[in-house]
Amino acid sequence: MTAPIDLSQTLLTTPEAAQFLRLSVRTLEGYRNDETGPRHYKLGPGRRAKVVYRPIDLTAWVEKHGHDPKT
Repeated sequence: MTAPIDLSQTLLTTPEAAQFLRLSVRTLEGYRNDETGPRHYKLGPGRRAKVVYRPIDLTAWVEKHGHDPKT
């Protein structure tokens, strides 16, 4: 079971999240389908449910996948 969503944060749509990450929408959707992208939430049941992202999850994903040239 996942932790409850903090609704005090703005929820971003896929295009907004892609812009935040400087990725194309298609790339972000591909990461989501491959389950390699940032945490996302589906609002509603089924395949047509709206997908949203929290900025904190996007930032955490960037930090996790960052490269430190010193290591």
